[in-house]
Amino acid sequence: MISVQFIKNDRIFVTTQQLVDHNVFTGRAERSYALRRQVLDLQGNPIRSSLRFDGLTTAQQAFVGVGSLVSSLPNDPESILVSSPTQGDIYRLNLYTGRAERIERGSTRFQSPQADLSGEIRAREELDFDNGAAYIAVWLKHPDTGQFEEHFRWYARDREPVSVAAFTTDPNIILVESTTDRDRSAIYEYDIRARQMGEIAFAHPLFEAGGVVLSRAERDYGQILGFTYNADRGRTYWVDPALADAHERLRDILNVETVPVQWTDIATGDRTRFTVGDGADVSISGWSDDRTRFVITRSGGATPPEYYLLVDGRLRLLGRAYPELQDAPLGDVRLIQYEARDGLMIPGVLTTPDPAVYGEGPWPTIITPHGGPWSRDDLDWDTTGWNQYFAARGYAVLQPQFRGSQGWGQRLWRAGDREWGRAMQDDNDDGARWMISEGLADPNRIAMHGYSYGGYASMMAAVRPNGLYRCAAAGAGPATIALFKKGTFNSRFLREFQHPTADGEDPLARVNEISIPLYLYTGDRDTRVLPSESETMAAAMRRAGKTVELRILPNMEHTLNTWTPANFAAILTSVEDFLEGPCGMAVE
Repeated sequence: MISVQFIKNDRIFVTTQQLVDHNVFTGRAERSYALRRQVLDLQGNPIRSSLRFDGLTTAQQAFVGVGSLVSSLPNDPESILVSSPTQGDIYRLNLYTGRAERIERGSTRFQSPQADLSGEIRAREELDFDNGAAYIAVWLKHPDTGQFEEHFRWYARDREPVSVAAFTTDPNIILVESTTDRDRSAIYEYDIRARQMGEIAFAHPLFEAGGVVLSRAERDYGQILGFTYNADRGRTYWVDPALADAHERLRDILNVETVPVQWTDIATGDRTRFTVGDGADVSISGWSDDRTRFVITRSGGATPPEYYLLVDGRLRLLGRAYPELQDAPLGDVRLIQYEARDGLMIPGVLTTPDPAVYGEGPWPTIITPHGGPWSRDDLDWDTTGWNQYFAARGYAVLQPQFRGSQGWGQRLWRAGDREWGRAMQDDNDDGARWMISEGLADPNRIAMHGYSYGGYASMMAAVRPNGLYRCAAAGAGPATIALFKKGTFNSRFLREFQHPTADGEDPLARVNEISIPLYLYTGDRDTRVLPSESETMAAAMRRAGKTVELRILPNMEHTLNTWTPANFAAILTSVEDFLEGPCGMAVE
């Protein structure tokens, strides 16, 4: 299951991922994952439809289902808009009669159609080139002429995206998300007729704006209820008084306590503070049109997701994601910052073991850089289970948001350009040193464990002669930057957007400098970072007389959403065995 959402009061749009042994599109016998989208009634039965996408056989049509959701058409009680996975045609699908009507033909030129509040397609994007320079153009339909016109153009090389965040009740005014000339994205009003950016509708003083929450209720359809932003976790700033009040009341009802976070603005250096939930916080996941009934999620770094229903002031538990962990001694998780050696402030997510079980520290420590590297971690529940798995065994875990991490602002993101294995790696090492200085890490028992780009960083940790790490574990990491550069060069857009930023050190070229044990693991079906990367690194280390272990994990691909419980278990237990065995970091 990938996602589930209500599109009508009694219809649910479900996206699943299926492992198949026979590819219905190529006709070959091969194991692969494919997405299927269906509409179900409340009993879980798929709706019948006359939908037939051009270019698909009956078997292929049955496999893909109803296509991608373009709009749930809140003002239409029976229909939704979906798009074909092949031609991009837009269909209006009646969820009760099953009748499908094509309302717009797709185009190889335009992508990402967006519907306005009335269900009319009024925005789309185009990838094109200006004297060889790749750009994304945003086209909007004029409210008077009904003709599409180009309004925004952002170039891949500039890395300042512009996108339509929402339509409003005024057909001439839309909301646009932009990072142009800003460290962090903001949401602006935009006048289509005048082709003019207006006032800022929402900007957070410390974090990136995310999106817009609009009302689906008949009484105030299309009115702005709130704005989302990416802080310690995904959050919503509610402008609707009822929802703002409900959020604060729910915090009290569900016993959410807050703790202060001392923070230095990464862009300006200004010092400030804000509060976050201590171990857990609440979010409003859904509500009735009259805003008297709410579905609530309570979750956090130390709290697996819990789901509640609030009706007439009475709260009822719907279920827990991991009920078996309810009484487990989970570690404390908090947001921190530390100063890198050049003065740049680096965020981090810190998980520490239960002191009642493992004492007050210092503890054996794992530095866990994320993948990407254009990605980030947050303070919500970690679906990999890695942090809490090791915290429950007495380890502290630090997830550095090293330079090059995306989602903390332009300065931190761009500071990672061409710094693979250099300043990006310094940030990980400086995090380890911060852990030692704070009395959190045992200086003689620190390891690094990362996956994908984090696996590359773990290989580099083994290369560096700083004596910080006792060992390193690298999951599906590229042994050279060449693999990443090739992948980004082959995409005409990424060639300008990301390819120039990938430069630095190759761990494979510095095998002779490795002085600590290294554990390499990867999936046998990984097509993103091929198993040969880990195999080549292991062979070179063996030739150089270095201590290395290699495991090719069966039936495992690269991305998290394809992993089975057996994949998760194999990763966690094999890394734990390595830490306690060759690494000598067993918790006492």
